[in-house]
Amino acid sequence: MSFEKFNEAVEIKDGRVTLKDKESIRILMDKLIFDAVFEEVDDVRRKKFLIIKEIAKEMGAIPASIQGLYEEMGREFPGFTVPAINIRGLTYDVARAIFRKALEKNVGALIFEIARSEIGYTKQRPLEYSACVLAAAVREGFTGPVFIQGDHFQIVRRHFEKDREAEVNYVKGLIKEAIDAEFYNIDIDTSTLVDLSKDTVYEQQRPNFEYTAQLAEYVRSIEPEGITISIGGEIGEIGGKNSTPEEARAYLDGFKDVYKGNKGLSKLSVQTGTKHGGVVLPDGSIAQVKIDFETLRVLSELVRKEYGLSGCVQHGASTLPEEAFDKFPETGTSEIHLATGFQNIIYDSKYLPDDFRKMIYEFLKKQFASEWKEGQTEEQFIYSTRKKGFGPFKKEWWNLPKEVKDPIMKELEDRFELLFNKLKVFNTKDIVNRTVKVVRVPVNIEI
Repeated sequence: MSFEKFNEAVEIKDGRVTLKDKESIRILMDKLIFDAVFEEVDDVRRKKFLIIKEIAKEMGAIPASIQGLYEEMGREFPGFTVPAINIRGLTYDVARAIFRKALEKNVGALIFEIARSEIGYTKQRPLEYSACVLAAAVREGFTGPVFIQGDHFQIVRRHFEKDREAEVNYVKGLIKEAIDAEFYNIDIDTSTLVDLSKDTVYEQQRPNFEYTAQLAEYVRSIEPEGITISIGGEIGEIGGKNSTPEEARAYLDGFKDVYKGNKGLSKLSVQTGTKHGGVVLPDGSIAQVKIDFETLRVLSELVRKEYGLSGCVQHGASTLPEEAFDKFPETGTSEIHLATGFQNIIYDSKYLPDDFRKMIYEFLKKQFASEWKEGQTEEQFIYSTRKKGFGPFKKEWWNLPKEVKDPIMKELEDRFELLFNKLKVFNTKDIVNRTVKVVRVPVNIEI
């Protein structure tokens, strides 16, 4: 792309971006986002991401908080479950596929998210992630609120036990970085601090709700004017025992007792029998998981009726069988997190060249040999580790030829359609537009 073509379509004056040719910008976006992601100079890369985000806002794709919709859910469940999608690799291409299906099916209730751990191993800082998502919205012509979320902004227990203040400050720094990148939805996860040695459930949950409150107060102190960031809490570490009504009440009552902010939590993540990524069998296949939908039903109704939350959140669900997804709207689940299943479609696609896949797997076997657990088969090791193959090979993934990427994206689109249908988010654009307050936060571009 020539600088001249960009100047013909975009004007940056007094720190503000204005568009002179919107159709040209859509076509230029492929090159704009590629140049930004792989720009080697930090300050220049940051500026390019900011320009892309401002272009998106000018085009009508506005980063937003889902708070208004979740408040509506807290009053009356609308019968659908919001999919929250973690994109670990090929982020721009995958986001384009999501937006294509969203436009086709009139989907407004969907979230793009990235977790603390994923930010590290996929080598996508929050500003890059939000820029890629918004660039994809521009390219596909999606307009309206775009929900971008920090998933599992988690206090890591081993770091916390070593240096409590440093770990809390790290999470605060991540929250600030994400909000600056226009993540207006933040999931705080301090469930790692639950202390089961205490005699009462309230005391077991105390470190969880106290640190959730501290971090939520920090979110409120830095959220942009006019925006109420949607904040999620969590009571059961994913992969542990199933959550109970007693734990939910102890956590939410404790949070109310100590929280000094205005708006509180909008949702609650619980454990119902799943595990992130699924349970991998020796041949590399995924074991069938028995999910406790009754726990989801009981807890979603509890948090909605007694605390005004949108409902409960289900993590680790993307590898569940197709027939399971109909049950989330039926049980009043407000949000479901989906990641590994999409990664599996990419890696296992017949269209991904064998030599490319093998190159990544060989790298993983050498680079992460220390993570190969005793008794683990090669298939199990590769399955559990291949999420870490996106970051080091980001440019190679991005540069896969069109004849490789296009059919893989079609496979993903088919999956998105199935999930959007089963989660009943077709035709949710109207309720999103009615309930969500869109505020365009000004950003000054220094040239």
